[in-house]
Amino acid sequence: MSDHPSTEHREVIIIGSGPAGLTAAIYTARANLTPLQFEGYQRGGQLMLTTDVENYPGFRDGIMGPELMDEMKAQAARFGTEIVSKDVERVDFSERPFRVWVEGTEHRADTVIVATGATARLLGIPGESEMMGRGVSTCATCDGAFFREKLIGIVGGGDSAIEEANFLTRFGRTVYVFHRRDELRASKIMQQRAFDNPKIEIVWNTVVREVLGEEKVTAVRLRDTQTGEERTTDLDALFVAIGHTPTSAFLGGQLELDENGHIVTQGKSSRTSVEGVFSCGDCQDHVYRQAITAAGSGCMAAIDAERWLESQA
Repeated sequence: MSDHPSTEHREVIIIGSGPAGLTAAIYTARANLTPLQFEGYQRGGQLMLTTDVENYPGFRDGIMGPELMDEMKAQAARFGTEIVSKDVERVDFSERPFRVWVEGTEHRADTVIVATGATARLLGIPGESEMMGRGVSTCATCDGAFFREKLIGIVGGGDSAIEEANFLTRFGRTVYVFHRRDELRASKIMQQRAFDNPKIEIVWNTVVREVLGEEKVTAVRLRDTQTGEERTTDLDALFVAIGHTPTSAFLGGQLELDENGHIVTQGKSSRTSVEGVFSCGDCQDHVYRQAITAAGSGCMAAIDAERWLESQA
């Protein structure tokens, strides 16, 4: 691994270093495509903010998120991936070879795999970042099972929040949905499921002001949006479900995006709107958003890129 990459023409450049990007790196490196991977200054994706990962196959006792990413990175490097800890500033996909700029230096490649992930939107309140992985989470599917028979809170009012609230009732004793208004944004059918679930209690006109606890979450401080009254409620976990922001702004509109900024891929492939550019992971997946599905899509992107390169020979 090097912090001073050469700037010669590459067959593959990979942008991003979460499970999708690193899996793409492993596959393209094993295919002797000598990939150059820009992992970014904040490497590893969202798993770097996760403690125990219990749903990634192959680790029956679970594994820490950062440890899993370290193992993936070492595996990619073992097969010859050149990994650079810098951010991509901009790209030019208007002609081939494609061009990628990093700290003012231009890099060229026959194909590019974009695996830049997404960032969960957070509340930005005291205690939130300090308790991340210790009761605060942005992924109910990942962490819900840690809170069996516990008091769980979730912030949000859209379909994703209500879907996760219903999912969390499999584990929690009570699931509180904290919503800042007096009606949900979720679809009618999702709302009805929440209203019909005896374990869900919707707390209207309420925002979370602070997460309380030392070693783990013990309570939250709430504020009534109508009266301004504040109160403290005991809680064992707080899930934040107010959306994700895909990391796609640096593309400068050169790839087709959906209304939320996710990269649009074609059919069941990783092909983007530009021939020879592929995408995988949470920057294009707005449905599953799991480490294992990101890794799977990274494999798809690598195979798609390899086959595309063969077709150009």
